[in-house]
Amino acid sequence: MNKNFIGLCAIALACTDVVAQEQQQTDATRIQHLDEVVVSDSRFKLKRENSGKTVIKITALELEKNQGKTIAEIINATTGIEIVGSRGRQGTIYGVYARGGRGKQVLVVIDGVRVSDPSSSSQEYDLRLLPTATIESIEIIKGAASTLYGTNAATAVINITTKKAAEEKIAVNIQSSLGTNQTATNQNYNISDFSNSVQLNGTVGKFNYLASFTNNYANGLSAIVTPTNIEDDFSNFSTNVKLGYQFTDVLKVTVYGNHTKLRTQFDESFGLFDAPYQFLSEQKRAGLSSIYAYKNGSVNINAALTDYTSESQSAFPNTFEGKNLVLDVYNKYTFNDAFHTILGLNYIKDESAFDVARDFTITDPYANMVYVSPFGLNLNIGGRLNSHSEYGSHFVYNVNPSFTHKLDGAYVKLLGSYATSYITPSLSQLFGFFGANADLKPEENKTIEGGLEYATEGLRLSALYFNRDENQPIVYGANGYENTDGFIEAKGVEVELDWDLCEALRITSNYTFTERKGDNAIRIPKHKVNASFGYEFSSKTNASLTYSYTGDRSDTDFNTFTDVALDPFSLVDLYIGHELISNKLNVFLSANNLLNTEFTEIIGFTTKGRNIRVGLSLSL
Repeated sequence: MNKNFIGLCAIALACTDVVAQEQQQTDATRIQHLDEVVVSDSRFKLKRENSGKTVIKITALELEKNQGKTIAEIINATTGIEIVGSRGRQGTIYGVYARGGRGKQVLVVIDGVRVSDPSSSSQEYDLRLLPTATIESIEIIKGAASTLYGTNAATAVINITTKKAAEEKIAVNIQSSLGTNQTATNQNYNISDFSNSVQLNGTVGKFNYLASFTNNYANGLSAIVTPTNIEDDFSNFSTNVKLGYQFTDVLKVTVYGNHTKLRTQFDESFGLFDAPYQFLSEQKRAGLSSIYAYKNGSVNINAALTDYTSESQSAFPNTFEGKNLVLDVYNKYTFNDAFHTILGLNYIKDESAFDVARDFTITDPYANMVYVSPFGLNLNIGGRLNSHSEYGSHFVYNVNPSFTHKLDGAYVKLLGSYATSYITPSLSQLFGFFGANADLKPEENKTIEGGLEYATEGLRLSALYFNRDENQPIVYGANGYENTDGFIEAKGVEVELDWDLCEALRITSNYTFTERKGDNAIRIPKHKVNASFGYEFSSKTNASLTYSYTGDRSDTDFNTFTDVALDPFSLVDLYIGHELISNKLNVFLSANNLLNTEFTEIIGFTTKGRNIRVGLSLSL
């Protein structure tokens, strides 16, 4: 008998068997697909059907089912994003590529505030500083979003919300896991990867509080593949405090602080040999968030001051120091439940120490409007005046119409977008230690999108085409940083499927096609596929099997300065979770790279083989 037919019968039987005991999940499914709310593309809580973007939302439940994974591993499974280094040894530097762009075109926002390291070459935020255990949810909006989020928001905004205080007077959450850390060719099953977090939080009257501590330690792998393969370790310690007070019914203020230390050992990448090098990084962050609500609107203030210090202890030792101040003040107002408007002012001051202290400021007034009509037309438009202390003023804007046609228990949405973005050179590119060029010009991006989305109570299917032109892109050439003549073009297609086949079985998958012209487009796969099959055996036990395919791409061998084609590879992961004590104790078992596939992600660098992890989450 045909094996595929047997498999389909088995799935159908399983679905039928659990309908009675899992009936309560139906309501949650309906909320997820038809009434799901997104925020990032407008800063208003709007139904997904009224959004002109295909926003990716990673919920607290999904993060819980990915316990033990890094934030880079989780984001890497989403559409249109490739995080190189996420499949390698803990501590590997991440390269974030969204829609065929580079890391400088991706903006990370934490609790409403842009985060970036001014001392880094392209002002990127180091995702290794962010423990997954501290995160409540993630929204990813792809495409140019400079109108709402400013410079660097050219290909994607990763909008992260950290955990909030519990409603009880006192609550404790403990997460702990341990696992192996091994390559495909050395399956020794030594326990050498440890992750722990403790969170104390609660609400007493008008006051709420949260304090957490997380740490991660991993050993057992060499950073670079060498004959000796001397182990390089990684450690991360992070402390977070958040205090909030509801002064009145309309005024709420929250202050928070973070201190993170990171240490990772690494080897010599030029010549590819073991070396006793290490990289030390420290982040100190303090911030404030306040909301004053009034009829039909609110005044919002988000501010943070962050200090970054890092040291490279290598053949070319160096110390990097940077700090930035970010202040975002905006007024949200809704007219007749149809017009949602934002007027805001964003201020950024970046500082870094090179031969002398250097800094620049960016002061951006901006406005955005969303119109949700009663007949299906939705319009998101906005503009921002980027006022840079080095480059003067530059205007960016977006026009994002969509039309939603409602069906019986479903909708079809047609969407389009045209947006511009503006990327100013970093302090390091202008005045840094390596290849600095004070005559650099800003980059300009133009992005066109068009797509279609269909959703019912248990199904969401979307397809989108994008095309982006980069004008005067900044590259590192023979004489250091320089603007190249002409354009770089990146275009592609993104397809997403989220399907509740029955109350117990959920299938999610995505496909990305990316083509970049104008340079060598290293480390950007032309084809990428992710798929996940989640099954609820009961209200207490669930499992998921995930598959990922990374297609043809190239990498530069920096010893010969030639581009090398890398073979495609496929990985399979397994996760099993079980609730031992209702709402108290959950345990899990995961197996990454279940088939022990050997592959190359970055030339010469180590990648992980089959690895097993077990862990628990305890709530008191």
